Amino acid sequence: MNAIAPSNRCFNSKFTELIEYPQDGVLSKVLLKDDNCQYTLFCLAAETDISEHTSSRNASIVVLEGRGILTLEGEDIQLEPGVFVFMTAHAPHALKAQDNLAFLLTLSETK
Repeated sequence: MNAIAPSNRCFNSKFTELIEYPQDGVLSKVLLKDDNCQYTLFCLAAETDISEHTSSRNASIVVLEGRGILTLEGEDIQLEPGVFVFMTAHAPHALKAQDNLAFLLTLSETK
């Protein structure tokens, strides 16, 4: 998986220039990946569902645009711009985009 930026250089960009929504489903762009973290921009079309799954790494979400519902360990969390969510590794979660939804997902080591 190629990243937009090389991991050994400083990087900056505007999310407004990177966000693009698919007609349906999910479009993801890895912005940067190194040995410790991966930063991925997710853009979901309205009414897109991501079924329950887990990750072997800790994760955080920062919502940039849109609305949705994240179900994390059975609890519904309303997603809207500015919301930050931290998920521990192996926490079951699912997602429903109510509108077009864009967020930054950061995967990090569990140590």
